Amino acid sequence: MANWEIIGAYGGGQNIDETSTTQKFPLGLVVQGNDIDSSTGYGVGEFIYAKGVASTVVGSVALIDTNGWTTSLGTANDIGQLGCSMSINVANQFGWYQITGNGVAKGLASLADNKAVYLTSTAGSIDDAVVSGDLIFGMSTVSALDTPSSGLALVSLARPYVVDV
Repeated sequence: MANWEIIGAYGGGQNIDETSTTQKFPLGLVVQGNDIDSSTGYGVGEFIYAKGVASTVVGSVALIDTNGWTTSLGTANDIGQLGCSMSINVANQFGWYQITGNGVAKGLASLADNKAVYLTSTAGSIDDAVVSGDLIFGMSTVSALDTPSSGLALVSLARPYVVDV
């Protein structure tokens, strides 16, 4: 998996791949990070700091509520900003969600590479099967499911969101 390191003045306090029971950064803070693992080479991405929700795992696609910076696992018919969890950031904890760059997202069986993606009725997971109203703008697959690891797909993120239209 990638090894993200915060770039700039906000380094330290809490790594991008960690979760914390105490708030270490202002909620809603966006930082840049660089993947320093030469085997993945994901480059630079952006990450937003928010509160977790039960059942979150690495790669969970989360809806980010900007009124309080809470999250919920993305599911069909949601509306709003999305990010991919960088840790097992469960309820009453704090962590990072990737919003730009190459990252990983939970997917359903048969998720293919180079596809548009959609929210599903499986909370926190994406698929490439067309679901009216659930197209995720700003997210597409770069690899098929199970690459880079089981249950995950490499995705390209550009501040993803859904509008349920």
